[in-house]
Amino acid sequence: MDEVARYDGIADWYDREFATGPLAAVPRETATRLLGDGPGRLLDVGCGTGAHGVDFAKRGWTVTGVDESADMLRLARERGLDVRQADAAALPLDDATFDAAVSLWMHTDVEDFTGVLREIARVLRPGGTFVYVGAHPCFVGPHSRFLAAEGVPQLHAGYRRAGRYTDAPGISPAGLRAKVGATHLPLGLFVQSFLDAGLDVERFEEPGRREYPYMVALRCRS
Repeated sequence: MDEVARYDGIADWYDREFATGPLAAVPRETATRLLGDGPGRLLDVGCGTGAHGVDFAKRGWTVTGVDESADMLRLARERGLDVRQADAAALPLDDATFDAAVSLWMHTDVEDFTGVLREIARVLRPGGTFVYVGAHPCFVGPHSRFLAAEGVPQLHAGYRRAGRYTDAPGISPAGLRAKVGATHLPLGLFVQSFLDAGLDVERFEEPGRREYPYMVALRCRS
């Protein structure tokens, strides 16, 4: 999963700007609320610098984090988390060994989102919970100029074209995606990925109070 390894070399900047700054508050609160409290074994897929995992651990979960980026995992280990460097599409974990799983902002960093979700479903125990929070496919992507998710997004052609992009109206020259690129899935393909992976979607939200949402959140069962 080379896409996530592109975060090598920018972990400290990412941690400061996204994982621990004001932008992290609503996604983390949403994921924590949908997940609920432990105890139990929790898999944090694409755990990054571990900032979210620390909060999950405080809620009673025994957290295992996986991420492709050694640089991101360096900070997660410094935070005391149990982490493994691994491709989310080929998890080095046994079947049905986790009570719950969570992932934030991952689908824009992988080529085969359905494959990743299948792996998550595989390692969950029957009836296990999976919570996902990520970019809103309608208003965040190559087709949408939506700086800092403020105001009204400016829409351009290209919404229905799935795939990786590095140069598009939706990329800010100074933003994260200018550094690592992104993968876009239109909303229909995004939701279908969960269903194709065998997950039962029981809740779907557009968190936040801004006029146009920049996030979606789902709670599923294996």
